[in-house]
Amino acid sequence: MAKCHRNNVDPLILHHIPSASSSSTSVNSFSRSTFRRMILDAISCGGSSRYRRELREDEAKTHFTKPTSGPKAETFGGDDLVMKSEKLGDLLNLTGAENTKKEETLEIMKRVVKDLQAEETDGEKKVAAASEVRLLAKDDTEARVTLAMLGVIPPLVSMIDDDSPTEHAQIASLYALLNLGIGNDMNKEAIVKAGAVHKMLKLIESSTPPNQAISEAIVANFLGLSALDSNKPIIGSSGAIIFLVKTLKSFEETSSSQAREDALRALYNLSIHNQNISFILQTDLVPFLMNTLGDMGVSERILSILTNVVSVAEGRKAVGEAVEAFPILVDVLNWNDSEKCQEKAVYILMLMAHKGYGDRRAMIEAGIESSLLELTLVGSPLVQRRASRILESLRAVDKGKQVSAPLYGITSSSSSLSRERNHEIRMTDERRAVKQLVQQSLQSNMKRIVKRANLPQDFVTTSQYFTKSLTF
Repeated sequence: MAKCHRNNVDPLILHHIPSASSSSTSVNSFSRSTFRRMILDAISCGGSSRYRRELREDEAKTHFTKPTSGPKAETFGGDDLVMKSEKLGDLLNLTGAENTKKEETLEIMKRVVKDLQAEETDGEKKVAAASEVRLLAKDDTEARVTLAMLGVIPPLVSMIDDDSPTEHAQIASLYALLNLGIGNDMNKEAIVKAGAVHKMLKLIESSTPPNQAISEAIVANFLGLSALDSNKPIIGSSGAIIFLVKTLKSFEETSSSQAREDALRALYNLSIHNQNISFILQTDLVPFLMNTLGDMGVSERILSILTNVVSVAEGRKAVGEAVEAFPILVDVLNWNDSEKCQEKAVYILMLMAHKGYGDRRAMIEAGIESSLLELTLVGSPLVQRRASRILESLRAVDKGKQVSAPLYGITSSSSSLSRERNHEIRMTDERRAVKQLVQQSLQSNMKRIVKRANLPQDFVTTSQYFTKSLTF
């Protein structure tokens, strides 16, 4: 039989001592059978010993303990369990604190709404409740939704024209409604449906002279409410546009720049709806805007309103009839430091040139062609496209002049000759302006090329003669 031995490195040694007197056949047979048994014994010995060794190692890992200062030992996994349990406890405590705070806030909201809805509540208590609603809804979107669901909007709207209103109560209710509508379209719609727009206008009409603080609060409300598309026709047809135009003019002297900006933005929101353009044209807003267009603080907003006004035929007519309308708009085209104003001004002129033949002639008389030629070279891509379209529309005016004389035969030969001379002079000036602009563009491009190529600076002076030969 084979014996299983183990040394320091765990090898298996098979020993076999054959008998000297055995025959060759028996030796071969014995060797084969014995060899098989020896292999089986070796495998079984090695496998069982390896299995026992791995089992002992697993048991050692499982029962190995970490000594502590106390009398009891604690396993390595105990620390992780303690840390996880502590974190879970902190999370539960935090969640509980948040829930408690939400419950307290909800109770405050219920109390405030109850004070506003109660008929026996005195005026000072209602003012305090409205002020609290204003603070709760100022920065909390969830509070706006919750307060509206609790029914806070109708009593706030009714506070605008109570039987015995005070200025503090009116301002508190107006700003509470303003904060409730911030970023919440459902609240904006609910405020308008509750009749707030008509109550605000009635409040302004009843106060003589109008209170400046109340006027600014109402303008701010109209700005917020007019942002909703469904509210635009309701506010526009209520007479709010007339109020906004009047207050805008009075704000020029008495109010802050923020109030002016709010009024202009509210008028812009209302002008987006085409049906409100007719209400705008019933006022003198367009001439006022044209005269105020030089004020850089509000010029972009004014041009935004005019872009909506000229979208209808009546609006284009009103703009064209304004005093010095086209010289003012052409002057805006030269505001190189205000790209947005240029884009809006050229859009207004493009619509008017496309729709009206008389407006094209007025544009030419205002000297628009040289400004348009400059914009086609140095303007933004959008301005370049619009300026090119205006130039195409203006070419029709020149063609009409060439055909009108022989067709109708109204003018004499001397007047036609003088008109042709004036036309040639004007075309000569235009060509000269175009050549000058092209030369400036080529020179600036050449300077950039020289700078990028690191060429000597005297090359720029030499290149100027080359650009002149190209342009003249």
